[in-house]
Amino acid sequence: MLLVDDDALVRAGLRVILSSADDIDVVAEAEDGADAMTAVQQHRPDVVLMDIRMPHTDGITATAALRRLAAPPHVIVLTTFQADEQVVAALRAGASGFLVKDTPPADIITAVRVVAAGDAIVSPSVTRTLLAHFKDTAASDRHRFAAQRMAGLTRREWEVATAVGAGSSNAEIAAALFMSEATVKAHVSRLLSKLAVTNRVQIAILVHEAAHA
Repeated sequence: MLLVDDDALVRAGLRVILSSADDIDVVAEAEDGADAMTAVQQHRPDVVLMDIRMPHTDGITATAALRRLAAPPHVIVLTTFQADEQVVAALRAGASGFLVKDTPPADIITAVRVVAAGDAIVSPSVTRTLLAHFKDTAASDRHRFAAQRMAGLTRREWEVATAVGAGSSNAEIAAALFMSEATVKAHVSRLLSKLAVTNRVQIAILVHEAAHA
């Protein structure tokens, strides 16, 4: 994985934490979003732990650029505050979730493992809370855009998307909708493609925005 933070002490602390896990290898560090792009292209990490606030290229800009790569890494953004407009922007840019900087070491390691496996680490309920805190003049436009995307789903896909938006796991969705977990996983994969999003967090954002003008 790659560590991106303009504070060398923060990077050193994260390296110590993550290096204590046998299954996590910190392949490189970067002190700016632009440097992160170079490091990703050179080292091809599966996960990038990205600070949001950096003096030159910020974490939001860098996240969006990384997610446009042909084989993009998963991105976890680091923030000081849970309810932060920049966190919402980073999630919309394609981040798989966020961690506050005072997250316990064991939880940071768990988060990296979860994201490396392709899951999100911020619950959709938190995503909805964040979005509710930062409504702006573009909210109605986002509602129309999200509603149009959701309108193209089948009834079953809509049910699965709604369950994802409620924070349900694949196992919980399978039990509630009387499907196998494999079938749920297939539906989620189709949702990612049909909705043109990259992870479950973005599915949850679309579900929320489609339901709220």
